[in-house]
Amino acid sequence: MENLLAKRFRGYYPVIIDIETSGLVSQTDAMLEIAAIFPAMDEQGYLYCADKIHFNVHPFEGANFDPKALEFTGIDPFNPLRAAVDERDALTDIFKLVRKHQKLNGCNRSIIVAHNAAFDQGFINQATHRCNLKRVPFHPFATFDTASMAGLVLGQTVLAKACAQANIAYDNKEAHSALYDTEVTAELFFYMVNKLKALGGWPV
Repeated sequence: MENLLAKRFRGYYPVIIDIETSGLVSQTDAMLEIAAIFPAMDEQGYLYCADKIHFNVHPFEGANFDPKALEFTGIDPFNPLRAAVDERDALTDIFKLVRKHQKLNGCNRSIIVAHNAAFDQGFINQATHRCNLKRVPFHPFATFDTASMAGLVLGQTVLAKACAQANIAYDNKEAHSALYDTEVTAELFFYMVNKLKALGGWPV
């Protein structure tokens, strides 16, 4: 049977991502956590979660640490119990899984989905440049930003408020963990794409 996801976003495979960092500046601050969720589409054309991956990440040598950012996330970058991996290993494993699901769904390129996606894309781009990774599966600048999408669909751009509008559970105590935020963002993305489908907006 033909895979509908290959047609849904013009051949792009959407990968939902969240990154927790040591600050707001992708050139100087470290990626400390990264998670990704990989969707699939059922026979009726509705998205659901097919797979997920998560890493705690060692800060790169010479990285800047903003105390406010660390207080906000509650991450201790040097806690040995984090079982952190190098950013090269984390991205290599994530990119392999991206390519696997991209192929499974008949897509020819992937695209980052994130809440305020330019932030996450900036950190991924900087890390891939630092690690000299050549085979990056994502579009170099285009993204699907769930903040913008939620503003259009739900009238809210803040993640917690958009989730409340969509009746998606959101726990502030769990927030600012990459895996939890990715799961919530994925649920919000699926809700908005699936709602458009249910209302008859796709296929046109």
